[in-house]
Amino acid sequence: MKKSVFLIGGFDETRLLAKSLILNHYRVSAINQNMDQCRELAKIDSLKVYHGDGTKPFVLEDAEVHHADIVIALTPRDEDNLVICELCKKKFHVKKTVSLVSDPGKTEFFRQMGVDSVVCAIATITGIIEQQALKEDITSVMPVAGGKVHVVQITLPKGAPSAGKKLWELKLPRDTIIGCILRDSRSLVPRGDTRLAENDQLILIVSEEQEQAAARVLTGR
Repeated sequence: MKKSVFLIGGFDETRLLAKSLILNHYRVSAINQNMDQCRELAKIDSLKVYHGDGTKPFVLEDAEVHHADIVIALTPRDEDNLVICELCKKKFHVKKTVSLVSDPGKTEFFRQMGVDSVVCAIATITGIIEQQALKEDITSVMPVAGGKVHVVQITLPKGAPSAGKKLWELKLPRDTIIGCILRDSRSLVPRGDTRLAENDQLILIVSEEQEQAAARVLTGR
């Protein structure tokens, strides 16, 4: 019998994960409180989509999350992800919970609270950069969904068309995620209202087919 996975919150992360999991023969459901994003997610074949706030017990109950083998919390708010995992584990008796966190300092606390797996985007991306530090090209290629997803660092040059724009204003191709922004020795967690600046170093997670198109949108080259 296929294992059941629920993806709660998030959009780009959910879209990429859902496609990969479905191709690997999981039964996948998504819960998202943004109706427009729900409509986009519903275009993915075999993905069951529920509209609602995943931190609310009645939403989880209506979606029958108690049937899940794995729940993955992907909202941009660490606090919401913890609530989702706690509810799924303690109220709905889900076997395994996974949470995305933006603050590496919260990783151990989440584990102590009973979250089975904690994934820190910044820590993961930093690890990729460190592994590639001695290589001229820092691209790391990972097989996902029958194709390839690249993790790529792009520096915004002077006069880049994306400089000065907020992330939500960018018309990036599908299957493109800005995972981290490196600015003046700081790591920034991207949000929709984050404004890009010249000399920003962007860590992209992008499909092989869309890599060049994404680079053109960001750098103009």
